[in-house]
Amino acid sequence: MSKPDELLVEVAALVESGQSNQMSLTVVSGGTVITGRLAPEAAWRQRVSEVLTDSATLGGFSAVFNTPTKRDGPPTHLHFHVARILQGTVGIPETGGMYRVAIEDVSAWTMGDFSYSDR
Repeated sequence: MSKPDELLVEVAALVESGQSNQMSLTVVSGGTVITGRLAPEAAWRQRVSEVLTDSATLGGFSAVFNTPTKRDGPPTHLHFHVARILQGTVGIPETGGMYRVAIEDVSAWTMGDFSYSDR
């Protein structure tokens, strides 16, 4: 998307301002379908930092995510947690992951998350 969808930017701004992590969203970015809940960037960074801190091999990277964001203007990225990449009837990873997607790269989106089944 050459120009970010203004409505999607407004949704992201509401998530950021309300500090809510309950907005379910599904997006298509680079041909990949990602479904999950949006989180405020600060909460997303904190959770990624916690996961990295608990890792014996990746703990050194946790500090990068502890840096507060200093951004003026509207949000530029969506921060998903408990999210999955949909591949056919499979959601990867099964437990949900943490994804950051540039709003300008979203080619399609819908409110809500998609479920998947092997039935």
